[in-house]
Amino acid sequence: MSDTSDAGYLDYVNGRVVALRRMAFLLCGNPDQADDLVQETITKLYARWPRISQADNVDAYVHTMIVRAFLDEKRRGWWRVGLFASAPERPALPPRPVEEQATLRAALAQVPARQQAVLVLRFLCDLPVAEVARILGCTDGTVKSQTSHGLKRLRQILDEPVPAIDSPDGGAR
Repeated sequence: MSDTSDAGYLDYVNGRVVALRRMAFLLCGNPDQADDLVQETITKLYARWPRISQADNVDAYVHTMIVRAFLDEKRRGWWRVGLFASAPERPALPPRPVEEQATLRAALAQVPARQQAVLVLRFLCDLPVAEVARILGCTDGTVKSQTSHGLKRLRQILDEPVPAIDSPDGGAR
């Protein structure tokens, strides 16, 4: 790649990495996995930068790459896990999220991956139906139906009654 192309790539990535990481985190709910998704995406982006930089909407192209990396990750399973001689050092944990965020994240994790991607893109990234359809490579109708099914599933998950916990005195609380 030429120096000017490298500079364009670095400018793009440096200007968007925070937003890309946020989107990846919203999709997967795990900061380490979000970093992996962003790293995988920007690595592929570098290899294709001369062609991608000519696109009309580079951001939309990169959003598509992140969503596809997320969906591929969900399909892969454990065979992809690499083993090391020693465990890597863990960065300090971020502050605990508020209870509602944790509840929503747990509920989203129970929704099928494609519905999860649609819900995150539509409601957390605030993208219109047409943009989500283009990112996922499907029709507007598919996005709408996946949104409907995903919201229905979230409502089922979040509206489930909490089982009663027996207290030490024998009565339910």
